Amino acid sequence: MKNTLLATAFATLAMGVAFAAPASAADVSACLITKTDTNPFFVKMKEGASAKAKELGVSLKSYAGKIDGDSESQVAAIETCIADGAKGILITASDTKGIVPNLKKARDAGLLVIALDTPLEPIDAADMTFATDNLLAGKLIGQWAKETLGDKAKDAKVAFLDLTPSQPSVDILRDQGFMMGFGIDPKNPNKIGDEDDKRIVGHDVTNGNEEGGRTAMENLLQKDPTINVVHTINEPAAAGAYEALKAVGREKDVLIVSVDGGCPGVKNVAEGVIGATSQQYPLQMAALGIEAIKKFSDTGEKPKPTAGKDFFDTGVTLVTDKPVSAIKSIDTKAGLGKCWG
Repeated sequence: MKNTLLATAFATLAMGVAFAAPASAADVSACLITKTDTNPFFVKMKEGASAKAKELGVSLKSYAGKIDGDSESQVAAIETCIADGAKGILITASDTKGIVPNLKKARDAGLLVIALDTPLEPIDAADMTFATDNLLAGKLIGQWAKETLGDKAKDAKVAFLDLTPSQPSVDILRDQGFMMGFGIDPKNPNKIGDEDDKRIVGHDVTNGNEEGGRTAMENLLQKDPTINVVHTINEPAAAGAYEALKAVGREKDVLIVSVDGGCPGVKNVAEGVIGATSQQYPLQMAALGIEAIKKFSDTGEKPKPTAGKDFFDTGVTLVTDKPVSAIKSIDTKAGLGKCWG
């Protein structure tokens, strides 16, 4: 019996469980399941959820995949949350289609399911989504790159550093949004890689981290060493892309754009590593999610979307020190006042 209990305890620790408050401190319990526990975006999301849970007297358990794309760990976490009798789950899904049946099981068991940052496919597979308008985030940096290049945009050589081969919704939305902003026909807006614009050098995946960004950039430079515009899924991938460009002496003549707005990323904008980034607000997403679970537990009421949208929009702002007249933006000084991580 002791061995069984010890094995269970170690298995729980291995999944990265963190308690924001003792289980006995509240009748309401919630789970936060993120893609990783190392990306500053998800670190801040966890901080926001933990702070709000403590404020409202909610018992919170946090789980994360080993890397971005690790859906198996997320599935296991969902099963644990159901078994523990949680009132709700907040999740940034790695596999936005594949995990839907597991989340349906949670909803059927009476849990409120909130998607954070990354919409599920279909979006109504969650009771609500609290997220950045990721399509708009992509459009902002795409339009900024187009306006910055001016007439040279028509002959650009564009590299796309995406997330994972499974093409989660957040990946597609940012990618296709960039194309729309830059003036590239995305063809099927629900798919990455079917475009035929001659300016696209290619796509590669990064797993949303610096090492992946470096490798993906190296791969695409081998395909075409004249790349001069790089769209990256997030700022860690952008930092990796910059290192790859620096290694071949191209760091000063390539525009890198990204999405996140974390403090390291905004500093990289100030230093010229990234030209512009779309800033999002993960702390707010997580705090709103905890509030929704508490309200659902108390009243049975589910959250409602932003008017005219099928999700609750938590906002996005373009951050750059090289503004263009066509787009509203803030500089890095203001961005650092709103950043996270």
